[in-house]
Amino acid sequence: MDLLHPQLAAFAAVLEEGSFDAAARRLSVTPSAVSQRIKALEDRLGQVLVVRQVPCRTTPAGERLLRRLRPMQTLEAEALADFLPSSEAAPRAVTIAVNDDSLQTWFLDALAALHRRHGYLFDVRVDDQDHTQEMLRDGTVLGAVTGQARPVQGCNVHALGAMRYFPIASPGFAARHFDRGLHAEALNAAPLIVFNRKDELQWRFIRRITRARVSPPVHYLPTSTGFVDAAALGLGWCLAPETLIAPAVEAKRVVILDGQHWLDVPLYWQFAAVRSETLDNVGRALHEAAALALRT
Repeated sequence: MDLLHPQLAAFAAVLEEGSFDAAARRLSVTPSAVSQRIKALEDRLGQVLVVRQVPCRTTPAGERLLRRLRPMQTLEAEALADFLPSSEAAPRAVTIAVNDDSLQTWFLDALAALHRRHGYLFDVRVDDQDHTQEMLRDGTVLGAVTGQARPVQGCNVHALGAMRYFPIASPGFAARHFDRGLHAEALNAAPLIVFNRKDELQWRFIRRITRARVSPPVHYLPTSTGFVDAAALGLGWCLAPETLIAPAVEAKRVVILDGQHWLDVPLYWQFAAVRSETLDNVGRALHEAAALALRT
């Protein structure tokens, strides 16, 4: 059951599902009906809202509308749940952005607890912690685990704790490249593993070690768990979360290159500033899980 205006429901479904056909399947109507509803909404507002491509995306006007619509969907689901029998109430879908390191370490514990307690479903979007906030800003998600303390307009922000990163490499790689420690010459020559081109962690760490300009050979490897495996195989050195590297360090597959130098990355939970039971529950579960894994 959905009380949302059919035009708004079609607009949200197209952007969540990525295409008119997928939105039609979700809404149990034809793609033509979805197209007509969105066209009618655009005519009504006098602005184009959706860029017709695969996947569909918002225009700036659509972004503003979606940012307002996300909290409305959550509040509607909560209102319906108060009146419908539990057997008829649809599971609440919560769209959240998170960085991959959190997803691979502590974040899934929070989602599992929320699903057990409340039956929530999740649509998780992944990006670098310095960029997840953009998905909150453009209305793609209802909340985000982010490295940014300054709240997006119309959002609240709560500190979760800090994720500590250590530099690691295989024992052989460490002996070959860093036998005299983490100095500029070695950092310039040793191959470096970076998550993707948005990932600034390694470069921030290098700037803490030396002011020299370094330009090491770089592997781009977009997987957090693969970072540890790649380092263990001697592909290069990298920064990885302490909770993720613990088993590999204990098994002597990798070594910490310098236990006196690390990088703490503060994480925050940013979410739409509305009075919502769902958001309260999500925030509580995230804080419980983060308290067990992050530094305070």
